[in-house]
Amino acid sequence: MLSGMSSLDVRSIEQEALDLTRELCRKPSVSAEERALGETAELVETLLTGAGFETRQLTVDGAPPAVYGELAGEGDASLLLYNHYDVQPVDPIELWDSPPFEPTLRDDRLYARGAADNKAEIGVRLATIRAMREAGDALPLTIRWIVEGEEEVASPHFDAIIEQNADLLRADGCLWEGSGLAMDGRPEIALGFKGNLAIKLDVQALTSDAHSGTAGVLPSAAWRLHAALESIRRAREAVAEQSPSIEDELREFFGVEEFVDGLTGLALRERLTFSPTCNICGIHAGYGGPGIKTVLPAHASAWMDFRLVPDQRPAEVFDLIRSHLEAEGFSPRHRRRRASDRQASVDLPAGAGEPAGRCFAPTPRRAPRPERAGQPGLRRISRACAERARPRRGLCAGNRVHNRSLRRARALTVVPTRSKPTHPSELRR
Repeated sequence: MLSGMSSLDVRSIEQEALDLTRELCRKPSVSAEERALGETAELVETLLTGAGFETRQLTVDGAPPAVYGELAGEGDASLLLYNHYDVQPVDPIELWDSPPFEPTLRDDRLYARGAADNKAEIGVRLATIRAMREAGDALPLTIRWIVEGEEEVASPHFDAIIEQNADLLRADGCLWEGSGLAMDGRPEIALGFKGNLAIKLDVQALTSDAHSGTAGVLPSAAWRLHAALESIRRAREAVAEQSPSIEDELREFFGVEEFVDGLTGLALRERLTFSPTCNICGIHAGYGGPGIKTVLPAHASAWMDFRLVPDQRPAEVFDLIRSHLEAEGFSPRHRRRRASDRQASVDLPAGAGEPAGRCFAPTPRRAPRPERAGQPGLRRISRACAERARPRRGLCAGNRVHNRSLRRARALTVVPTRSKPTHPSELRR
């Protein structure tokens, strides 16, 4: 390895990484809103060029550019780095203590949208590589780096980018964007990740909103949506909330006294790690402002996500959901969307996502090797650029995937064909 590694000034690297992160976080690169993606790609390319990389932008129709950089080393080995420069929306803005795109240092922590996912990781890697080069030693391997701009909306064009540039991305190893920390501060190492399926349910009960005084005779889109969601939940034998750590830390961090179904101990850990989930991400119907508006909403919608475990396939789960809603009398219909359509459009996407990641069983003195990475970036690169290894045993752990995995999108509409009786928060800044 580098002979000068022991002489690197860690404090200087930390300060440079902080400065780079601030610069990146000032860009409001929200991919769901198609904001500032081109200018953020330009900034990323400029930063990579300044660190000595030969760079280019990789483009396909309908997508913001991905930034590619290559830094030659002395050895024959090569390492591929994956990151993304886009971030999630900032809503609800009222929960922020400081503007999300004005990086603010409080209590030795930097607060900004993208600071944790994924711009700080770019800053740390850049600062470290710069320090290595400034130490005077050549790198022992070639570093290749791809930074995309659609990860937070499920990377709908990343397959096309990879397929067109597979030769550029071939490497002996690949490091994903980063990892997480347990709630006590220890770094986490995952052997696999749950897959993901995200769907959107839409109910159109009336041609327009009506006065709430007519609710006794007109159908309610909100109650119909509630009935559909309740039926999906009722159909499952077990539904677990997602969280990354053990029960005492969960109670303290999230302020809960009891877990779903009264789970504790090994049963809680087993469900958290190995069981699928059924979650409502968001619901919208009618008026949500201050005070009250006496309206009977004509339309209601909800986003759901399902974390998947080995042997569950997103397309199959999606078809099962449709079949269930049909059996419950909701008459769902769906239509395919064009690949160029955005996940954030007003259409009704229900995506076929990623299956759960699988890994080799651990062996002494040897790290597990993935058959296919649980995260879409690594999985797609490995599929396009390398042969797959044969796993000894499938493993699934962790919950790090979050609406990143959709590849194709479909529309699912719940149509109120007949009446049916019904039963009457990444925001820690």
